[in-house]
Amino acid sequence: MKNLKVIAAGLGWNLLERHNAVRMAGLEFSPADSVFPAVTCVAQATMRTGLDPIAHGMSSNGYWFKELVKPMFWEQSARLVKGERVWAKRREAGGTVGMYFFQQSMGESADSIITPAPIHKHGGGMAMSCYTKPTEASAEIEKKLGRFPLWRYWGPLASPKVGRVCIDWFEAMTELSDVDEAWLYLPSLDYKAQKCGPGSAADNAAFAEFRRQLERLADICQKRSCSLSVTGDYAITPVTAEPFLPNTILRRDGFFRTRQVGGRSYPDFFQSSAFALCDHEICLVYGEKREEAAKSLLSTGLCGQAAKVDARAITLIARKGSWCAYPWWTDRREAPDYASHVDIHNKPGFDPTELFFFGRGTVKGTHGRQCKVATAAQ
Repeated sequence: MKNLKVIAAGLGWNLLERHNAVRMAGLEFSPADSVFPAVTCVAQATMRTGLDPIAHGMSSNGYWFKELVKPMFWEQSARLVKGERVWAKRREAGGTVGMYFFQQSMGESADSIITPAPIHKHGGGMAMSCYTKPTEASAEIEKKLGRFPLWRYWGPLASPKVGRVCIDWFEAMTELSDVDEAWLYLPSLDYKAQKCGPGSAADNAAFAEFRRQLERLADICQKRSCSLSVTGDYAITPVTAEPFLPNTILRRDGFFRTRQVGGRSYPDFFQSSAFALCDHEICLVYGEKREEAAKSLLSTGLCGQAAKVDARAITLIARKGSWCAYPWWTDRREAPDYASHVDIHNKPGFDPTELFFFGRGTVKGTHGRQCKVATAAQ
């Protein structure tokens, strides 16, 4: 391995300033502008293509499939990300590339891949597993390290220590099949800042854990005579206000339609003229009446209009200190069955309350607006 590029969730410049930690693991960090929207899939797509969201097609962690008339979150196909990859010329010249724990990495033009990919059982529950390229590497690594603990990666039991396991799997994979250039995503800083708030005791402990993980990666690179670069994808800021609920407003105003099944309310996208796909601080308003619907939302004073990131949608951003939540109901009894569970694929919006048991908790940190992230390279 010649180059290791680490993308760290939540590594904002504000975090390093708060901890007086602009020098870590032999690296000197500096501030840089984030992509907008500053969310995982958008940042990762921009890093691997060098393109803006309007060009590479990932405008949030979700994607509006017009042909299916359905929003879907955390889809894994690399074909959702348009554009030539920044490593294309390296591979054409015979070089090799590895991607570890990236979203939209299945089918990617990389020689080595690891991404969490559990099997959802028919009777409920999940079989924890990672998708790997080459396929047989998964069995080899599991024999050595055990199953990947996906429950530590997201949900109420999510832990910053899962970054250690990501590094374990990355190290094991590159020992089985080394690459010239490796891209590694670390989620270690993400959970506690959102759940407990930036600067909380839990967030500070997460930073100390991340620092140890970064030092371990620096040691690995030193032993392998490999260069190391690190960059954040977004900065997490405090939540100080109630979440913005655009779909409750659009439902009230007749844009967003629902159907009742078993006493619960489910979205009817086919008969809806507008719908807000919510993702942290931003939401994208889709539908034939999106312009009219966006005006209705803007009139509340709870959001502002932002730069267009999808030609098919109007981009809105919550007031600072707030965030955009996907629910369209105001009566909990009307909530769909998946509302109180960890269900990242069925929910038509990102739901950070999944960090709490039964979704009952107050989100304390958010992100999405353009910000300053921390970056460093040897």
